Amino acid sequence: MSKEPERDREFVFSRADFIRVRDELYDYAGIVLADHKQDMAYNRLVRRLRELKLNSFAEYFEHLDKNPAEFSQFINALTTNLTAFFRERHHFEFIRDTILPEIKASGQRRLRGWSAGCSLGEEPYSLAITLCEAGVDTTNWDVRLLATDIDSKVLGSAQAGIYAHDRLKALPQAQIRRWFMKGKGKNQGQVKVRPELQKMLTFKYLNLMQDWPMQGPLDFIFCRNVMIYFDQNTQTNLLERMAQLLKPNGYLFVGHSESLARQAKMFELVGKTIYRKVG
Repeated sequence: MSKEPERDREFVFSRADFIRVRDELYDYAGIVLADHKQDMAYNRLVRRLRELKLNSFAEYFEHLDKNPAEFSQFINALTTNLTAFFRERHHFEFIRDTILPEIKASGQRRLRGWSAGCSLGEEPYSLAITLCEAGVDTTNWDVRLLATDIDSKVLGSAQAGIYAHDRLKALPQAQIRRWFMKGKGKNQGQVKVRPELQKMLTFKYLNLMQDWPMQGPLDFIFCRNVMIYFDQNTQTNLLERMAQLLKPNGYLFVGHSESLARQAKMFELVGKTIYRKVG
């Protein structure tokens, strides 16, 4: 529960208001908002009240009920987008050193992958760079990488593939020169990913609680730092659905603070936060 006195706030945000926000978020997206996140919820949503020139959260909830388009803004405000190029680099090395050789050994040149919760796009573009640097391209491989997110705003940014140059600071200069184009004039200080990377990717809005557009079978799924926002029942349901999408012995990559220990029947641990579908 919030410790901040109501009188210190621009708008009253009661416990009942927080419960309304929490329940809306859970019912729609399956995301669990813990009690200690009350201040965070207020700080993120208060911007919407200011933009809409509303006088209270009661007015905002009324606006939310009457304007379905506002719901995407509500979701965008409350979801967290923490990402970076080649975050947890060992995952990308595993694709290069294990998954691609396995596919080549099978005589196939078909690869399907999904970045679930792709945020601003650094993860799927890192996947595309990994594949290209390993000699995979759309002229000699049948490659499809799907990138999805519930936040429509960040998804638009991801699709555009434009970033501030300082977001690349962890990458070697040779890699930056090869895969990014420097902005000039009014775009000084920005970079844009090269078209050959964008060709590999399809960006789509997706609420993981709803129907999924893909059919599989997939070679791998990246679902990193996503399930930490769900309760145990929701996690189990998502993992069952992901297992159905993966090909036999397909791979699931999760975040550094996530574990599938309770899902031993579906997945086996084969590397640091890397799991293989059983059967």
